[in-house]
Amino acid sequence: MMAVQRAPGNPVPVCIWARSGEPPQASPCAQEVAIPATGGDSYKSAVFHHFYPSSFLRPFEPMSSLHSAGPDAIECARITALHARTFSLASRLLPREKRRAANALYAFCRLADDLVDQQSARSTTDLHQDLLRYRGRLDEALRGTADSAVLRELMWVVRTYEVPSRPLYELIEGVGRDLTTQRYERWTDVSRYCEGVASSVGEMCTHVFGVPATGHDGDDRFSVAIGHARTLGRAMQLTNILRDVGEDARRGRCYLPSEELAQYGLSVDGVLNDPAVALHPGWKPLMQFQITRARQLYAESRPGIAMLAADAQRCAVACARGYAGILDAIEAQHYDTVTRRARMKTPARLRLLWQAWRHRPEHPGTACPSGNSAPWREANAL
Repeated sequence: MMAVQRAPGNPVPVCIWARSGEPPQASPCAQEVAIPATGGDSYKSAVFHHFYPSSFLRPFEPMSSLHSAGPDAIECARITALHARTFSLASRLLPREKRRAANALYAFCRLADDLVDQQSARSTTDLHQDLLRYRGRLDEALRGTADSAVLRELMWVVRTYEVPSRPLYELIEGVGRDLTTQRYERWTDVSRYCEGVASSVGEMCTHVFGVPATGHDGDDRFSVAIGHARTLGRAMQLTNILRDVGEDARRGRCYLPSEELAQYGLSVDGVLNDPAVALHPGWKPLMQFQITRARQLYAESRPGIAMLAADAQRCAVACARGYAGILDAIEAQHYDTVTRRARMKTPARLRLLWQAWRHRPEHPGTACPSGNSAPWREANAL
């Protein structure tokens, strides 16, 4: 389906695609271009190119194309490439300036999240102080004194795309809940957590992606688009929760609502302490219920994609389909995310990007603000 080669001095494989309706065989019309390796296994899937027709080239420019934006942009791109498989791939479908902004938003969120994930090495009190200091540095940056590459890039995003401060602080408060709450009783509690750590990101990205106004309803359309983006954030965070059950349990966390666990004969203590909990007869129906909930959230969010600027829709499609594809991976490994993390295979990711690039941007008028739409098309074909 694809030719994989290694460029001299570059340990990261370069996938070469020629033109056709599917990821094709290597062709003489394809040209090889090496993408600088940034380190880390997670970047392997992010290096691919299709060079014909020429209109495909612009979205997949190598990271070196960010050099003109300066070292701060390069640092944010490095963080994104190292830690975010799906997002790093999807962001390459954006034009250069929006991709630069997306990298900055991801890096800002990632650093906040990393602070609270050090509980095994540092005390909760110390981590609280670290998070407060990070918030204080955000305060200073918003007042005009940014002290790091990530915060300087973030302030460029805030100025360029008029990103409000509210979702930035919401993100910090959301990740801070991991220092105080280890288990959740009801879905509404989990949903509130998802709003803080993921819906806030969807709102930030909506400002970067843009929502073209139609007629005199610009402000209303923007609010509706943000609502859809926040719903997509909840869907993606619930997908993360279902994917990372075992990983979170080893950190002493369980995000599955205890009320719903009990309905299937399970408990939070069982999830945290029993490595064989996935063999419990209630585990599969519990996970099926949660996956159905996640897919419904993807379906509810879908109309928002058509409301975005045309040059951002492919990226949004790739993000949504990429995370929805994780649900398929969970099903494929019989719902056991306790002993192993569900992952999409690299060929599936590459095919997903191919399909997202082929997505024809929808006219903003096709979006349905009420949220009624055909169900979200998961990446089942992958």
